[in-house]
Amino acid sequence: MGGQRFAVLLCAEDPEYVKKKYGGYFGVFVRMLAEEGESWDVYRVVNGEFPDEDEIGSYDGYVITGSCNDAHGNDVWICRLISLLKQLDSMKKKVLGICFGHQVLGRSIGAKTGRAIKGWDIGVTAVHLSSSAKFSSLKLPAALSIIECHRDEIRELPAKAEVIAWSEKTGIEMFRYGDHMMGIQGHPEYTKDILLYLIDRLLQRNFIVESLAEEARAKVKELEPDREAWKKLCITFLKGRL
Repeated sequence: MGGQRFAVLLCAEDPEYVKKKYGGYFGVFVRMLAEEGESWDVYRVVNGEFPDEDEIGSYDGYVITGSCNDAHGNDVWICRLISLLKQLDSMKKKVLGICFGHQVLGRSIGAKTGRAIKGWDIGVTAVHLSSSAKFSSLKLPAALSIIECHRDEIRELPAKAEVIAWSEKTGIEMFRYGDHMMGIQGHPEYTKDILLYLIDRLLQRNFIVESLAEEARAKVKELEPDREAWKKLCITFLKGRL
């Protein structure tokens, strides 16, 4: 018997820094989630590369990454991704969405997404977990810190989806839809050096101003993300161990 199979749906181009140090974002996710005996594939959906129809059912779970694009946009690849996510929903496949992936996963089930009402959230943020989040077996604390880097958010979820975490800045930090779909607004996979690199890149491209960059860098220095707890949570959900 072969091990479980997983696919990463890559929604961003790999920056040179992440490519050199981690083998791209795919390498970052594999480092966090992969266990012995599993196989992991990557589909660069941002470049129009999707699994063939006969491959879709062969995966036990999917991970959707972050992106520089807006989840509320209508680029051809984003519309195609939403169609794929609807298909995965009908098949009850495990799907974990991260940042942009969280937003686009929400959009695929009928959520409203858009620019964050309170603006950019960059740094390390305390996220409060709902007591009904079905993570009791993990013995997690009531709040976990996570690396954030986003200016969009899910504003409203359909009735069948459940908000399972929130923060002071973002009302929907995590959601569950059935037992097979979960979105996380933050970046459990990021390391501090990746975030510091991205802060510099956002500043160079005039997406953020110097004062916001300084504030974000200060948060990174002062606070530690709970990376091991997030890793355990993501693996437990994705591999059906809840």
